[in-house]
Amino acid sequence: MSHPLLPAVVELVARAGAAILPYWRTGVRVTEKADASPVTAADLAAHQVLAEGLLALDASIPVLSEEAADIALDERAGWTRWWLVDPLDGTKEFIADSEEFTVNVALIERGRVVFGVVGIPANGRCYYGGAGLGAWCAEASGARRAITVRATPATGLTVVASRRHGSPEQERLLAALQARCGVLQRISVGSSLKFCQLAEGSADCYPRLAPTSQWDTAAAQGVLEGAGGVVLTLQGEPLSYEARESLLNPFFLALPAAAEWRSTLLEQAQRLG
Repeated sequence: MSHPLLPAVVELVARAGAAILPYWRTGVRVTEKADASPVTAADLAAHQVLAEGLLALDASIPVLSEEAADIALDERAGWTRWWLVDPLDGTKEFIADSEEFTVNVALIERGRVVFGVVGIPANGRCYYGGAGLGAWCAEASGARRAITVRATPATGLTVVASRRHGSPEQERLLAALQARCGVLQRISVGSSLKFCQLAEGSADCYPRLAPTSQWDTAAAQGVLEGAGGVVLTLQGEPLSYEARESLLNPFFLALPAAAEWRSTLLEQAQRLG
């Protein structure tokens, strides 16, 4: 099953990635936004491609982008369907010359992710999918493969974490999970690629008990849900994107929907919450 807008968005994400690459590893100038987060000309170039391209694709669907997020709640509250966009997720990784930065676009309908597209400009790979649609990884060569979360491995869980952002609460959760489930293997990945690691079966859990914004998570959540995963709040509810004053997410847990250790993780998380 597919969605009529999905192929065009995959192509648009590739175009945005191409707009980023001329700035990569060139000592691009970094400025600071009001919230002290970094922004570069690459962020703005990708935003321009996506904003114009999504408007051309369907002018009736508004766009909420990290680089144009100053839209009043009164206006957003009237939206039933919108694009949620991070033109360059992992700007700090981009500035550090890492390959772990992505272009993220999600279609949201009534607060839920319909589908998401996550492009990796550095290698041309693209992940895309949505709940009920399936999930895929496409290579720069054009080859693509269906992806799915994995069953619990016999040798213990692999937990993926942010390369730059953690918290004491997150460390306590991981310690509690290790006490219940055995030694955890931990890997660090930047940007929305953490969700993609789960979606393709390279990792088992991504707990995030540190701040994120809606555009950081929505696209990759779509991929993970298409691959058989879920993203839950610490109360066990699906992470959703209804219009609200703050564009920050609550803390969340990403994991396979059918994980046998799901209840254990939630129990430990709720003790911290």
